[in-house]
Amino acid sequence: MPSAGLIPRRVKQLAALLTLFAAFTAQLVGALLAQVPVFVTAAAAGLALDLYLRHRQPRLLSMLSRVRFDVTVRQLLRDMIILLGLLRVEGVHPLREQAPLTVALLLVYALHFLCQAIAVLVRRTRTLPVVTRNIDASALRLCAAPPRLLARRPGHRLLTFSVPATTGLLVTAATGDVRAGAVGTGLSVLLMAAGTFHLATWLLPGKRPASQEQTLEWLDSWLAEYRPTVAMYFSGGTSSAYQANMWLSTLSALDGKPLIVLRERFMVQKIQATDVPILCIPRVAHMFALESSTLKMMLHPANSGKTSQVLRIPSIKHAFTNHGESDKLSSCNPYAKAYDEVWVAGPAARERYRQAEIGVDDKDVVEVGRPQLAPIQPWKGAPEGPCTTVLYAPTWEGWDGNPGNTSVVLAGENIVRALLEDEGVRLLYKPHPMTGSVDPEAGAADRRIRAMITEAAARRSGPRPGLEAVAEVARRKAELDRLTSSDFRPGADELERMMLQSTPEEGRAALVAEAQEAWEEAYWASFPAWEHQIVVTPRLGIYSCFNQADLLISDVSSVVSDYLHSEKPYAVANTSGLTEEDFRATFPTVRAAAVLTPDASGVPELLESVRHPEKDLYKAARAELKAHLLGPSDPPSLVRFNAAAVALCAEADERRALMTAHLTQGIPIQRGPGSPAGRQEAQTGTDGSREPATA
Repeated sequence: MPSAGLIPRRVKQLAALLTLFAAFTAQLVGALLAQVPVFVTAAAAGLALDLYLRHRQPRLLSMLSRVRFDVTVRQLLRDMIILLGLLRVEGVHPLREQAPLTVALLLVYALHFLCQAIAVLVRRTRTLPVVTRNIDASALRLCAAPPRLLARRPGHRLLTFSVPATTGLLVTAATGDVRAGAVGTGLSVLLMAAGTFHLATWLLPGKRPASQEQTLEWLDSWLAEYRPTVAMYFSGGTSSAYQANMWLSTLSALDGKPLIVLRERFMVQKIQATDVPILCIPRVAHMFALESSTLKMMLHPANSGKTSQVLRIPSIKHAFTNHGESDKLSSCNPYAKAYDEVWVAGPAARERYRQAEIGVDDKDVVEVGRPQLAPIQPWKGAPEGPCTTVLYAPTWEGWDGNPGNTSVVLAGENIVRALLEDEGVRLLYKPHPMTGSVDPEAGAADRRIRAMITEAAARRSGPRPGLEAVAEVARRKAELDRLTSSDFRPGADELERMMLQSTPEEGRAALVAEAQEAWEEAYWASFPAWEHQIVVTPRLGIYSCFNQADLLISDVSSVVSDYLHSEKPYAVANTSGLTEEDFRATFPTVRAAAVLTPDASGVPELLESVRHPEKDLYKAARAELKAHLLGPSDPPSLVRFNAAAVALCAEADERRALMTAHLTQGIPIQRGPGSPAGRQEAQTGTDGSREPATA
């Protein structure tokens, strides 16, 4: 059932569409009946509404495009009805005066279609086989993008450039003065011609970027010059970038030359600030350039359909790091056996793979800890301020429809209600970014929870930070934006962003880290310590919320494992239908947690144990479970992680040496896709297709 907030919006959208159709109907009827005021007013109103919806409700107009009533058809129909109406206007001769206006109007549309054809050519020339970031790609002859109105917005262009012609024709219909129509159509012709000519300059050699062949040659030369050793490979949807972002600091700290390899073009801008070179290779045929490079190993924080494509490169070793560890079955995906090694945090994950019996050999499981948890601050005892800060961070519903995956649907509202009833609680609600992406009920529950928190926050009052605190947040944000180069003009395309995001300045990584920390500090300082917060700001990570919280309430997920690094109290919601005893036995991360039932009846006792640590029954258990889940604290996790990377790189070197020995001794080996013949096979496939079948 749709939420109440969606119904008025849908009513407004339906009313807008009906008004648009009514304007066309009134315009046609007025033209046929020679009611000039009616069809002039209706045409003007229809054009104004079309312009408004084009700028404010483009998705609504996309519905009309799906039924072949797009902006070109609408504008052409509008102008043709105006010409029909002119036939009924006294003083306008059909052949001597209206015919030239019709020819001029048709010329406007001809120039529009010519401009669109040139726009397609420009976009194709500006779509390279690779997208880069933090790499000097000036050799590819990069330049700024053409105006968005000309290159990427044909609907806006037609409506905007047709305004003079349509307006002039309407004035002619209302007054009988043909000069108004001539001036209007002439101005539209000039606008279309000038725009088309200006856009065509991007096809000239001075603005034309490198060709596909030249770009691939540049890629080979850049890889030979940079000589990467360790890469993180990532492919995913728009909301999955967090899975890669959590490994950026670890990747940049490893020995050797790190690299980030992506497969989706949009993902280049989803990766957070980093100095590590980013290389996006959308087509699998071009990806095999990595085989002839110095790259030795790849880290994989997630599985995807495109992962199998890179696993075909025999010269590279692959380690699955996952994007988090939990007791859920998804943490033991059978796909993990496709990798050379599976890197886990501690003994608990090793036992999990052993018990799952999914084909992952114990010798291939390497305990490396969780290096990215270093920013999480340790437990300092009872809350010091007037409020107990509780972080409710439920996970999402998952793909399997198991009601025990997330507490949002069955327990979320009860948990939030119980927390809001305690006047001494400050609630931070941070839902998983994919909540509601599979189960609409989870999305609806999330919206109801947000409404509850917003209403409760509105009822509270007290002293607030001054305007200088808000100004400080804006200043810190501007500084962070400047350092990360994330602020582009609206018309920027991939090539312009590649040009602007070239090789970063020396020492920028340290400056970004300092700026990020300063922004987070300013962000939290801009809110009063008693105010409830719904944390959905993408830039604000979960670890920053950990440091604000005195207590975590979550589900069986990697959030619990990461939070355990602080050894602060936490609770897990049991919506699985299991008894508490079976729940604890099934999920090791729950052993040191308080367990909440769906009715959230245990929240008062939980808060009491946080405020009075002597009543905390799980303090010792948390320290013990931390070592079991995350491994020992000595040597540090980053040291163990780096050692595992060095060891796997050494194995890759041994394999390459073995392959070289086979070649020098004349022993035939299977032809790899990186050789010239192999690349040809990769491009054409054994069945003649352009893309090879995935392994």
